[in-house]
Amino acid sequence: MFESLSEKLQSAFKTIRGHGKLSEQNIKMALREVRMALLEADVNFRVVKDFIERVRIRAVGREVLKSLTPGQQLIQVVNEELTELMGKEHRGLEFSANPPSVIMLVGLQGAGKTTMAAKLAKFLKSEQHKPLMVAADVYRPAAIKQLQVLGDQLDVTVYADSEEQDPRKICQEALQKASGEGFDVMLIDTAGRLHIDQTLMQELRDLKTVLSPQEVLFVADAMTGQDAVTVAEQFNKDLEISGVLLTKLDGDARGGAALSIKAITDTPIKFVGIGEKLDQLEAFHPERMASRILGMGDVLSLIEKVEKSINEEKALELEKKLREQTFTLEDFREQLQQVRSLGPLEQLMEMIPGMNAKALKGFQVDEKEFVRLEAMINSMTPKERLSPKLINSSRKKRIARGSGTDIRDVNRLLKQFEQTRKLMKKFTGGGKKQRRMSKRFGRRGLPF
Repeated sequence: MFESLSEKLQSAFKTIRGHGKLSEQNIKMALREVRMALLEADVNFRVVKDFIERVRIRAVGREVLKSLTPGQQLIQVVNEELTELMGKEHRGLEFSANPPSVIMLVGLQGAGKTTMAAKLAKFLKSEQHKPLMVAADVYRPAAIKQLQVLGDQLDVTVYADSEEQDPRKICQEALQKASGEGFDVMLIDTAGRLHIDQTLMQELRDLKTVLSPQEVLFVADAMTGQDAVTVAEQFNKDLEISGVLLTKLDGDARGGAALSIKAITDTPIKFVGIGEKLDQLEAFHPERMASRILGMGDVLSLIEKVEKSINEEKALELEKKLREQTFTLEDFREQLQQVRSLGPLEQLMEMIPGMNAKALKGFQVDEKEFVRLEAMINSMTPKERLSPKLINSSRKKRIARGSGTDIRDVNRLLKQFEQTRKLMKKFTGGGKKQRRMSKRFGRRGLPF
């Protein structure tokens, strides 16, 4: 995500290192490269022009603080302006005071409306809402089936009528169902076209009139870059959209759509899709996204992911086990499952400050390795999981056969487990050195 843009921007900031202050000349040099980086990232040229001018006015003549280098000072200005460009702060979904709230998803065919409807439904369920998904795409037969399959996966009700060809009637009937059965949010999956035409727009305008939705969200494929921005502008003119949902942002190394769409349509990006799985949806925080683009990480999003995925009671229980040295392969398996639930490790690494695109180049995590590790632990007996010392060569052969792996894989797992236990022992006061430090510096074992 934003890999190419990140690299080029960080390279631009290097050009003013060593200067005593931000002068018009050195700012001009750096901003020339920033301009090129943004244009190559497929950011709208009008947006680039305004952005560069705002940064130039703010940066020229700034005295460099003792705590900051000129490069850092410029990054600070660019960071603030990027945040402003993408919408300043997160804007959540609007809900009606009298449920059900109606959310219409609009956009071209292939942008990912149906999948995004399911992702939003999952998000709303986690926020204690009761969503109803409505299949209002009567032209693409697979759309209804796709939504029903996704609804089954999520245990979310889907309203569909394969006989009815008028989306307005489908939505009116769905509204009655939602009102009568206690659904507080309706997600309308509307039809799309390969390109904008008047028939499509008229149909969507009619639906908007019938439903009076709280939100009309335009779903855009981030990978289409400037095309996504142009189409969003047209949809906004005809429908007055209230927000944007960007799909496939994880596959967009440039980031032009994310940086241009708010400035051109004056409507906020509310959520972004960062993968194919239904839980790979993130609320869009402009300030956090600006930090990621500039290689400064996104610690808040990382913390939120961890808090959602990790049970606090289990974490305290794990700490106790580590302290008392009763950490078993059962616990090790549970930790693997929790790490997997956080999402792709490459995305988590991007959130750590200093882990820029260059540092991550060539870094790949084989997600199947987690599956193999779990399979091997599952092939052990309860006694073996509690006491790995019991696992001799004949037991290793049985475990390897049962998990479809090799004895070398089993040996590697046992070694990894032992290393993990030793490492964690150090951090929980289990080692002599740690105990000495604890006595000297207090319970945390740190000199501060």
